[in-house]
Amino acid sequence: MKNPPKRSRRPSAPANRDVAVLVYDGLCTFEFGIAVEMFGLPRPELRDWYRFRLCAVDRGPMRAAGGMHVLADAGLEGLAGAGTVIVPGWRGIDAAPPAPLLDALRKAHANGARLLSFCSGVFVLAATGLLEGRRATTHWCYVDALAVRFPRIRIEPDVLYVDEGDVLTSAGSAAALDLSLHLIRRDFGPETANSVARRAVVPAHRDGGQAQFIQAPLPEQGATLGKLLEWMRRHIDQPLPLIELAERARMSERTLLRRFEEATGCSPKQWLTRERLNRARELLEGSDLPVERVADVCGFGSADTLRHHFRHHVKLSPARYRERFAHGG
Repeated sequence: MKNPPKRSRRPSAPANRDVAVLVYDGLCTFEFGIAVEMFGLPRPELRDWYRFRLCAVDRGPMRAAGGMHVLADAGLEGLAGAGTVIVPGWRGIDAAPPAPLLDALRKAHANGARLLSFCSGVFVLAATGLLEGRRATTHWCYVDALAVRFPRIRIEPDVLYVDEGDVLTSAGSAAALDLSLHLIRRDFGPETANSVARRAVVPAHRDGGQAQFIQAPLPEQGATLGKLLEWMRRHIDQPLPLIELAERARMSERTLLRRFEEATGCSPKQWLTRERLNRARELLEGSDLPVERVADVCGFGSADTLRHHFRHHVKLSPARYRERFAHGG
């Protein structure tokens, strides 16, 4: 595979690295744990990492799912000055958020904080009114309830997360990992996000919707197919016709197609397109390579073909994607 020039954009840390996580009576332990894992662990190998604190909604100690109790560093006054505020789920979609919490969230947002919700936490953000006229998502089983209660929110039910810039929402439970890694990627770049994902032993990207610029993990199949997929990734700039893939896997074309789809849920052609798009996104974010060179390195053959696939799958042109997501640009 050709090695493109290494002209990386080096993103700097976000201007405000303070992350405040809400804790409340009835705390969703899994979502809370994701916030701690992604933003609260010391990472001495990474410069200017986030500063982490807990902010209590209720008087402590507060109960958490699984029989634990939690004490927080501060109350709602701790949201003041935060650069990022996380709502890790909520104690119930029918539980009205208290007025002081909503006021504190509105004030934090007005002062420049980004607001994130995990899973049912979107009901808290929705109650602030800050999601009106904007896109949002939540766990699939809460979508109808959210739509009925907050009809002015543009709900996207089939994605893992939605990034509206200063307000971000994730789908059910584990999708909080995807949103967290996305924000880390936005703040520090893909290399740092990949490092955090490796440490947590989770995929840096997962498929989860047509507009979610993310990548599928390698399926756990037999050694032959696994080796073939890795080889395809290393030679992604080449045409890789089906006959060549079948010969390398020592299978008939028909058998390869069947086993490939069983393992990945798509055909080799579809899988290659997705991987090429993933690689193209990385290069558009982290290098100054012209679009024509990105198309060549990723195996699209021409800039027009790259633009076609970007518009179809990503819903943006390569230039618009770079403008929106490139660091240091």
